[in-house]
Order: sequence, then C-alpha cells, then structure tokens
Amino acid sequence: MKQTIIAKRVFDGEQFHNDLPITIEDGHILALNSVAGAKEIRVDGTLVPGFIDVQVNGGGGALFNGEPSVECIETIGSAHAKFGTTGFLPTLITDDVDVMSRAADAVAASLIKGSAGVLGVHFEGPHLSIPKKGVHPQSHIRGISDAELEIFSRDDLGLKMVTLAPENVSLDVIKALVAADVRVCLGHSNADYETVVAALEAGATGFTHLFNAMSPFGSREPGMVGAAIESRDAWCGLIVDGHHVHAAAARVAIYAKPRGKVMLVTDAMPPVGLDEETSFELFGTQVIRQGDRLNAVTGELAGCVLDMAGAIRNTVKMLGLPLDEAIRMGSLYPAEYLGLAKRQGQISVGSRADLVLLNDELKVQQTLIGGTSVFKA
Repeated sequence: MKQTIIAKRVFDGEQFHNDLPITIEDGHILALNSVAGAKEIRVDGTLVPGFIDVQVNGGGGALFNGEPSVECIETIGSAHAKFGTTGFLPTLITDDVDVMSRAADAVAASLIKGSAGVLGVHFEGPHLSIPKKGVHPQSHIRGISDAELEIFSRDDLGLKMVTLAPENVSLDVIKALVAADVRVCLGHSNADYETVVAALEAGATGFTHLFNAMSPFGSREPGMVGAAIESRDAWCGLIVDGHHVHAAAARVAIYAKPRGKVMLVTDAMPPVGLDEETSFELFGTQVIRQGDRLNAVTGELAGCVLDMAGAIRNTVKMLGLPLDEAIRMGSLYPAEYLGLAKRQGQISVGSRADLVLLNDELKVQQTLIGGTSVFKA
C-alpha cells in the first residue's frame, strides 16, 4: 500500500524543504510528491534520514558479548530505534574465538530473518595493542589466526568491519581482509605514524573512535591521530558525548578532514534505552553508570550511554556545527563509509524509507525502518 508522509519540514540529506511529500511503497521511497491513491499522513516536526551507527555494543539492557544471539541483537536494535537508529552494526569487542563464531552465526541468522536495522557486524578486536586496550580484556587480546580469518571471511555476515592495531597485524593480512570485503578500521593501537600510513596504503579505510585508545598527535611524532586527521580518504568515527573527546579536539578533526569523512558513533553499552542508573558487568569487571558516563571500577571509560539522536544534539550544542551537517554525520556519512549511500542515509527516490521524525528539541518522535513504524513517542 502506498502512503505519503507530509512533514512540516524535511531534510533530504542536502537541504531543508517545507511540506515536501514523501511517497512510500514496498519499503522504499517511490516519489517526492503526492501520488494518486496513496494515503496521506501529515506530521509535525522535521523528517530526516534514519541514523546509521557502526559501533553498537549494547542497548536495552543487552550486551552483544554477553549473549551473542538473534534475540540480543533485536533487543539492542529496538532500544536504539527509539533514538532514530535505522541501521547498525552489532559490535563484538575482544573475546575468544567461540564467542566470535557465535556472534557471527547470530548476525547471519538476523540478516536471514530480516531483523530491523541490522546491516552486518563489527568485530572490535581481538587483534589490538595491550597498551591501548582500554576495557578490552587483556587475556583475549592475541595475534590473528586462521580461525579468526575464517570468521572474517564469511560471506553471510552482511557488511563487515574489523578494528585492529596495525602494529600487531601484517600488511598482507590487512590486504587479505580487504580482499574478503572487510572494512578494516584502525584503533586501540600504539602504532607510530609510519605504521599507520602503511596500513592505510594496504587498504584500511577507517579509524575507530578517533582520539580514544590510539597513539596521540605530537609535533615530532604524529601518531595514529595525526595519520587519521591527515588522510584525505579515510573515515573517522567520533564519540561526541562530552567525555571521550574535548569539543575543541573534535572541532579540529572535523575542520581538518574533508567534508564527509567524520561520522558519529555511539560506542553504546547496555544502559542505552534504560531510565534507571544501572551498572553491568564486562568480563568480570563492574561498570558503573553515573548520569551519561560509564566507567569501569578500575577507572577507564567503558563505552557510552549515548544514542544517535543525542550525538546529533551534542554536535550542534557542544561543537557548534549546523544542524544539517550534524544530521549528515549521523546518516549520510556512515552510509557512504558502508557503501550504502544510494540506498540509505538520504531521502531520495529509490532509497529505503528509513526515516526519523524530530521535534524542535531534536528528540525522536517516530522512527520508520523500510517504511514501517518501529517506534512512536
């Protein structure tokens, strides 16, 4: 059945429109005008492209590492849909190979089932640097073996992303991962500038949570941060929660990178979507929530209580960026990173009808995935 949604304001990924009709049929945008026979629905607020998050560890009380199952993925997806996320990569942090295999099976099953919003999988580790491990368990950090390569090379996982430390993975392995359609991201790394540049030349295309858990920028040793900001081609994920990165540092990166190469990520943990200040356990370590901050009892930041709508609000309020650019950082730019720009991340004829309705405070009022309402305030 055709339906036409007419919002007071629409941002299509490039510009704002007033009262632009969006006609949807079979989960996709049929036309940007009214069509005969379509049911018209008028809504207040601003309609924007759905948000895409490439780093989602948990939500709704669920942690992917804790329960790598279809049910866990759907719980996480439902929690984040309340905040406008219409596409995401369930993210497994450093763990043993059995858990990695179970996570891969769960993602494959979710894709077959058509679980709302699931695009693929992000393996954040286990091939990381111990000095930059953060809360990743040292006992599971290791070199890459055939077992992990076999998982990463599966062709039933949708879009695949792997975060690794280039000082601990050979250039030949990076090339092999790229040949297996893996998007290689660099992070949790103490690599020097030259090693990072070599990894980029081998095919790495991104950086995981820029500034965090990576060798810093210095005038004589640019480190991973310097290589990331210098690169014209690589994308950088950025956590804008007021805790992980200072606003000035975030602005420097955004201004220095080419437009479109910085995307918002949440690095979200189980408390997202829960009102109470809950703590949870991560590999035997208690993680404590204090407001919008998560810390392990050992002191490290331990992911985020951040959602994509909140990240966009913070980008406007904390960083001073215009709303249109903040929305692109949460929708179009991650879609471009994932190779989905013709299908998601914008409101255009032929794209999937992944839409988010925002009120004047940029709070989510409704989320549609494939034209189907999955959340309404």
